[in-house]
Amino acid sequence: MSARVLERFLPDEEATALFGEDIAVALKSGDVLALKGDLGAGKTTLARAIIRALAGNPELDVPSPTFTLTQSYDARLPVHHFDLYRLADPDELEELGLAEAAENGVALVEWPERAGAALADAIRLELHESGEGRLAVISAPQEAMLRLERSFAIRDFLNKAGELRAHRAFLLGDASLRAYETVATRLGEKRILMNAPERRDEPLLPSGRPYSRTAHLAQSVSASVAMAKAMRARGFSAYDVYAQDLEAGLLLVEHLGDVPFLSPEGEPVAERYLEAARLLAAIHEADWPADLPVAEGVSHHLPLYDREALGIEVSLLTDWYMPFMAGRPASEAERQGYMERWERLFARLEQFEQNLVLRDFHSPNLIWRAERHGFDRLGLIDLQDAVRGPAAYDVASLALDARVTMPEDLERQIVEAYCAARREQGAFDRAAFDEAYAICATQRNSKLLGTFVRLEKRDHKPFYIRHLPRIRTYLRRAMRHPALAELKAFYDEAGFLREDEA
Repeated sequence: MSARVLERFLPDEEATALFGEDIAVALKSGDVLALKGDLGAGKTTLARAIIRALAGNPELDVPSPTFTLTQSYDARLPVHHFDLYRLADPDELEELGLAEAAENGVALVEWPERAGAALADAIRLELHESGEGRLAVISAPQEAMLRLERSFAIRDFLNKAGELRAHRAFLLGDASLRAYETVATRLGEKRILMNAPERRDEPLLPSGRPYSRTAHLAQSVSASVAMAKAMRARGFSAYDVYAQDLEAGLLLVEHLGDVPFLSPEGEPVAERYLEAARLLAAIHEADWPADLPVAEGVSHHLPLYDREALGIEVSLLTDWYMPFMAGRPASEAERQGYMERWERLFARLEQFEQNLVLRDFHSPNLIWRAERHGFDRLGLIDLQDAVRGPAAYDVASLALDARVTMPEDLERQIVEAYCAARREQGAFDRAAFDEAYAICATQRNSKLLGTFVRLEKRDHKPFYIRHLPRIRTYLRRAMRHPALAELKAFYDEAGFLREDEA
């Protein structure tokens, strides 16, 4: 496929450094960036900016590798800087380890013309004099060009929002299509850039719809804006939205803080979890209409966490986790028996309290702000997939946090803190809650077993697999409730709840 071409004008060295940040955010492991230009064209300046951005250190010493030919750096992605000016023959590239470097990180190559045809598939960037500045001309394979174009569109979005010459840094990409950046303004203020293009080109399920629509996952950033506004209007600490491009899927929002919800050692802190449980009770006391405003003339409808959505989530267990465990696909009889049991449980859930469900109310999406007071100590992020469903769901998400090992005693304390707060609000049916909690905890953790295996097998993200023993432990706890006896028998027979080795 022929390469695509784009141009960016760089009026000065500061613009070149920001251009380097734009490129760094877009790079991924395996990329080779070939930097071409005459002596003094600014290749090393640009390479230095990219390396510093990848390393997150604007003061990092990045000498030119003219004499050493190559220099490597530990960064968000391992980055290897090559200067081929002194290369006598393209055959010497093998000795330099260029191919291996590209496999294990990112390679930046100055004087790529000395490599012959070896860099035919690289991202190619040429720098030309243009008045007082430089013109950068980029050509790249389609997939890489799409990433670069998206990054440059983000820069244009920031400029339009009034954040001229703001500094960007990759923050994280989650298990979905969303990615986040930190943005430092000219005044030194921190913002968060949410990059969430509309979901497209997903494979279709037998129903004729993709998974995300069946599970009622947010299709655009409108849901994020609506939920943040709704939370703030009710006195909860969600992010303020400073700029938005709903069509492009870009938001510039408030940075709620840098302190993670877990301890510095990555352990649960009881005080924080108990306060989060009480916050959840307050959220459930508030009024949540079905339609929430986004912008003038635009609203977001809170979908129902219905049987179809709950069912497609638990089907991940038979689709992905069962083949992973058993070494074979689930039979049609197994799938049917599994879903029949779940249908009966979903019918039970519909009898219990329905309320706002954030779906991922756990440590990665809570910011601890100790300097503040009351519920303002808890910053809320990742709100876009909210639905209306069983109120007990988010309690189970918090008390059985998928990302940290939750002691059973602390789980009980969290549940009790929530229930005590709900009783203070008025009538509260504890027996009904306990059953709903057990079903929701089982549904969520069954879904997670399948999700984490899918992330490993389909999306090549192996670090999620390490959570499986914890999730199995949570399932064993949740399924002690008599309401889960029939499903537990199925899990026991299939070996899903086997004890993990210490």
